[in-house]
Amino acid sequence: MNSQPLKGKVALVAGGAKNLGGLISRTLAADGAKVAVHYNSAATKTAAEETVAAIKAAGSDAFALDGDFTKAAIVEAAFAATKRHFGGIDIAVNTIGKVLKKPIVDTTEEEYDSMAAVNAKTAFLFIREAGRTLNDNGRIVTIITSLLAGYTGYYATYAGGKAPVEHFTRAASKEFAGRGITVNAVGPGPMDTPFFYAQETPEAVAWLKSQGMGGRLTEIRDIAPIVRFLVTEGGWITGQSIFANGGFTTR
Repeated sequence: MNSQPLKGKVALVAGGAKNLGGLISRTLAADGAKVAVHYNSAATKTAAEETVAAIKAAGSDAFALDGDFTKAAIVEAAFAATKRHFGGIDIAVNTIGKVLKKPIVDTTEEEYDSMAAVNAKTAFLFIREAGRTLNDNGRIVTIITSLLAGYTGYYATYAGGKAPVEHFTRAASKEFAGRGITVNAVGPGPMDTPFFYAQETPEAVAWLKSQGMGGRLTEIRDIAPIVRFLVTEGGWITGQSIFANGGFTTR
């Protein structure tokens, strides 16, 4: 088996500085890919630089780029910069997301607009630009959420914002198929990262843990190998939403 199946490939990882995105960046690099590590704000700049340094230390190449991916011009510029830096792009992975746990009746218009922009618009712009830019036989993966298969309240703007991404994925997989580009989405369960805990009470965390195998939350190490598979050996999979959550939800 090829120990570096992505040797010679280039990946752009949106939100690729830390947590799940950081692990995906490192995982693809370990398989030989050169990686553009995107981060969104000054608060994650250090994490992006650390991820780039780790990739270089492991023998691959990387650079960091920042920007608000709710803006089309910035998404376009990021793809252009990656292509210019490495000569082309083969893999595009979008991990960007924002959680809000709040009753519908208490959700403001501003909160709705922000959630829709981060969770849906960003994904659309990312997939669109990937379709325009990726080399033939490229791979596109977006992180969604297993809550799309849940029946619960309080996550209307989060799950609701991620729901359109399934449709973007299916449509893009058909439209890009002629060039051999696959498009898929991966939905983790409640994930053991800072992204999760800010929204939940200790009681809610305990209950969510009880719904997964082994009484634990999804971990980033559960998800990165699935993304890796989709961009390597899993080339016959396209247009799919894959839920990986230890039995938290199914459909």
